Amino acid sequence: MFEHEALYTHRGEKNLTDVQLKALQLFYKEKDFPYYSLVHNGVRFCEYVGVLKVNNLTIEILPKADKSSNHNHWRNLLIDMMRSIGLLKPDAPTHANLKLKQSSILDMYLELFISEVEKLIRQGLIKKYRNIESNYTALKGKLLVAKQVTKNSVHQERFYIQHSVYDQNHLLHEILYLAMHTILKLGTAPHLISRYHNALLYFPDQKTIKIKEEIFNKIKLTRKTAAYQSALDIAKIILLNYHPDMDNGSNNVLALMFDMNMLWEKFVLKSLQRNIHKDMQVTGQISIDFWMAENRYTKRIKPDIVISHNNKPVAVLDTKWKNISDGTPSDDDLRQLYAYSKYHNNVPSYLVYPGEENKIIKGLYAKAFEDDSETPGGLMKIKIGSGKSDGMQLLHQQIINNLTLY
Repeated sequence: MFEHEALYTHRGEKNLTDVQLKALQLFYKEKDFPYYSLVHNGVRFCEYVGVLKVNNLTIEILPKADKSSNHNHWRNLLIDMMRSIGLLKPDAPTHANLKLKQSSILDMYLELFISEVEKLIRQGLIKKYRNIESNYTALKGKLLVAKQVTKNSVHQERFYIQHSVYDQNHLLHEILYLAMHTILKLGTAPHLISRYHNALLYFPDQKTIKIKEEIFNKIKLTRKTAAYQSALDIAKIILLNYHPDMDNGSNNVLALMFDMNMLWEKFVLKSLQRNIHKDMQVTGQISIDFWMAENRYTKRIKPDIVISHNNKPVAVLDTKWKNISDGTPSDDDLRQLYAYSKYHNNVPSYLVYPGEENKIIKGLYAKAFEDDSETPGGLMKIKIGSGKSDGMQLLHQQIINNLTLY
């Protein structure tokens, strides 16, 4: 499917079953649900793209910024953008072996994950020290007096102790172990199932942990464990976006969904940072005080991208993932751009849209007051495609020229 399209039961070539629709309706119950809205006998997707896996149904939602309906083109484009902003590691050695054109986005993640786990197995799974408590017939480690009294009052020959063991049972492996079992539970990517089962043979049984984002935030990788980074990143995406069916367990949902507005913003930002002139700086999402109430409560504005030269702003960009075929931006977008420019010394400001062609439309904001300086503002339409984009090169060139278009 493409973003903003709808999927119904018993209508057209692509149908939802009643059971699948019910699972999507139950999944929708969360507050401020962003992925899709409910319509009569179906769902309508929003500006989020990625994959929804419900039971035996996989729905791939792709971006679309022009009239082309070529799914492979937009799938490859989405993958390129995800790689560009780091949702997929572009420098991971296992990426070269992925058959991306034949795979769905979900299969791509699952193949990358198992490839990373297999790499860890080949290098040797690391061991860590951990403390355990147990009853022993020999005293070693620390005697836990309170538990010794309660548990061994009639077994004087035993000692309830705490001691250290050095093995492969630790948090990193618990996360990878759970992620692999979760993927097998989903029953997806049958061509990878044997690889997952084989990898699990190298892992000792791990205790079951309850996954929360705080667990990943607490992980501090060292030089010894740095190789686990990519596998943990993908495990985090899978586990935090897995929603088990608590009723009968048959309609589990996996939602690997990404905000297309965020992807477009990060894609333009990273692309500029990689190609900008060495004397210029590109920064994203810098907040500036905009309004303050009497109680000191403040409102802030935050332009998507600020281009600076010698730490002085020279251009402001605001990215919008919209298809404006007539080349006319909305009033709200222009007002937002005007405020950004005013708060950055009236530098040129541009709305950056995806488009079917590379195009720059120049403009000037009318003077609000007699002593106002002219405020240049316009829009850029960037033609994007898989691989390197001529449109992005156009944008780079305009920035290098300091956006002196007036």
